[in-house]
Amino acid sequence: MSALAARGSAARLGLTLLVGAGGGALATLLDLPVSWLLGSTLAVAVASLSGLRILLPNRLRDLVFFVLGIQAGSGVTPEVLGQLALWPLSFAIQMAGVVLVVIATRFFLQRVFGWDRETALFAAMPGALSFVLAAASQTRADMTRIVVVQSMRLLLLIGALTPLLGWLEGGDVVAQGLRGGAIGAWWQYLLLIGVCLALAAVGVATKVPGGLILGAMLGSALLHGSQVAAVAIPNEIAIPALVILGCVIGGRLRPEDRASMLPLLPASLGAFVIGVALSGLAGLAALAVLGIDFGKIALAYAPGALEALTVLAFQFDLDPAYVAAHHVVRFVALALAVPLLARRLPVREAEVAGEAAARDTEDPAERT
Repeated sequence: MSALAARGSAARLGLTLLVGAGGGALATLLDLPVSWLLGSTLAVAVASLSGLRILLPNRLRDLVFFVLGIQAGSGVTPEVLGQLALWPLSFAIQMAGVVLVVIATRFFLQRVFGWDRETALFAAMPGALSFVLAAASQTRADMTRIVVVQSMRLLLLIGALTPLLGWLEGGDVVAQGLRGGAIGAWWQYLLLIGVCLALAAVGVATKVPGGLILGAMLGSALLHGSQVAAVAIPNEIAIPALVILGCVIGGRLRPEDRASMLPLLPASLGAFVIGVALSGLAGLAALAVLGIDFGKIALAYAPGALEALTVLAFQFDLDPAYVAAHHVVRFVALALAVPLLARRLPVREAEVAGEAAARDTEDPAERT
């Protein structure tokens, strides 16, 4: 990369972080729940749709996922382990809800808006966006519709679930002080980082969905649960990590999506409402059968992103391990089903998979 291109990329990165931090600061002043995440997400989404070219290098994104995984693991307690026997039944109820969401959303998009079956099917998938786009790009599906509906679902989830949980749980628990332990000795942090790095590397190498954040969370959970290194992530690190995660989520929408936003808004809202309503019904069934806290079920069953909802679980002290496990199960199920479904659909004549898959926030010049 030339010096001029490097300076341009640095300027775009700085502007992206400035917008995210400004949105988080404003949300904090307004006393919104999980303000640094919610504010940065909304600010970057608006800025991106307004024409700002968002840039977040993948290495920075991965570092943030690693930090947030350590933080989420610090919320695991011995009481959490006592509910492990309930998880298989909870998974089954969750997957029944996922099937209903896909069927109902596809029916809605086809019958109400006249979408073709390929586009409606991939737009109806609740999550696993990378797999959905890769598979959809090989069919005749309308990629713009899929990207907008899927991205809007994620933004609406963060925007709706965060204040709802803030209201149900009595506010943003982060504001009450440092969580996940206390500031410990240097060797405890060194041990924590080393163990989490090793398990994160295993997660990435084995291609487990969300392997980076899950590996870090598992390592942190082991050391916190055993009290060997029950140390907290300082707010000086945790808050910037939340801001960058918000930039990642908000950057899902691009300036080129702006022209499609308004025409596709009714379909996006309808798909979101159907997804939340049917996931909510599955959650109520789990609540009645299992007696698990409603907030945990809401985050675990929500048709959203693993990283963002696991972070929200930690912020509201709602068992991030339970939430993360359910999103991994949903992700794996969709990742296995999507390619099989794609083979049954007509193949796209022109190869556009490369364009369809390029939906991250990294500058192409930064990729290696």
